[in-house]
Amino acid sequence: MEIKAISAFSDNYIWTIIKNNKLIFVDTGQAQPVLDFIKDKEPIAILLTHKHDDHVGGVIEIKKKYPDIKVYGPVETRDLNDITLKDGDNFQLLGENFKVIETTGHTDYHISYIMGDNLFCGDALFLAGCGRVFTGDYKKSYESMKKFANLDDNIKVYAGHEYGLSNLKFVKSIMNTEEVIRSYEEVLKKNKRGQITLPSTIGQEKKINPFMMAKSLEEFIKLRKEKDNF
Repeated sequence: MEIKAISAFSDNYIWTIIKNNKLIFVDTGQAQPVLDFIKDKEPIAILLTHKHDDHVGGVIEIKKKYPDIKVYGPVETRDLNDITLKDGDNFQLLGENFKVIETTGHTDYHISYIMGDNLFCGDALFLAGCGRVFTGDYKKSYESMKKFANLDDNIKVYAGHEYGLSNLKFVKSIMNTEEVIRSYEEVLKKNKRGQITLPSTIGQEKKINPFMMAKSLEEFIKLRKEKDNF
């Protein structure tokens, strides 16, 4: 099994799980890069994390060409879903188990998927960051960070955007630790080479992600508002 990134728009990633020439896509915000990638492979499923167009915008066009592909997603994408999911659901694809966890705050019904030691978290968690709280419900977003922090350190984090460098610039301005500096320098080198900076790991995020490290809701809100204005 392989996990590959398909680039979309300016900084989105459409994560692609490949096994035995079959494909599962996560957050198909744009159709053409996905259609170009498929070639002679068999797409079987699309997993959606939330409703924003840069994550779901390609679904209809992909389904037109591949009508048998099944779309899984939260209640907020129900108009696109074949299977609507909620917190705690489990399902099997390509012989792999997928567990659904509710990770709201960025949107009202945002979900993430855990497959083995891989986390597909959309816009809930980023390298050294978290999604903007468009719902205004900072408590839900804070609780989502705590859920992520409780996962095993070895779990790889496949976020929906290439935000590592901008996030680490902010983090470096508030907690200039050795681990943060090292991560910033690594990400900067990869950016200059045009390389992807993901996945990170939960263990890494526990050391460099201030939103995951926040000790209280008040601290989380303060950090999120500072980042919004950075």
